[in-house]
Amino acid sequence: MPARSRPEIPQALHLARLAQGTPGQWVALPGGQVRCLNLNGRVDGPALAGWLVCLTGEAVVDLPLNNFVCLRASESYRLRAEEPWSAFETKAGTVLLLIPDA
Repeated sequence: MPARSRPEIPQALHLARLAQGTPGQWVALPGGQVRCLNLNGRVDGPALAGWLVCLTGEAVVDLPLNNFVCLRASESYRLRAEEPWSAFETKAGTVLLLIPDA
């Protein structure tokens, strides 16, 4: 009787670990426009609509007109394409996830 081949075991993608490989640079996830970033200093965000999610740590999202949003782990903020933004970490090891609208 021939040996049965086992199906390949699915692998999870650890987003924080993936982002930590290239601090300060957006890392695109395969198969879509979702990106993650290990914050390293200040970063200017792309002009697009979507969700910005803080996966780990804490970040300040600097918005126009002296407004800002503080994001802690598991919190998110809805971005608008016409609203420029930048972000910086307030805790080491902060990782953001950017989920643009389709």
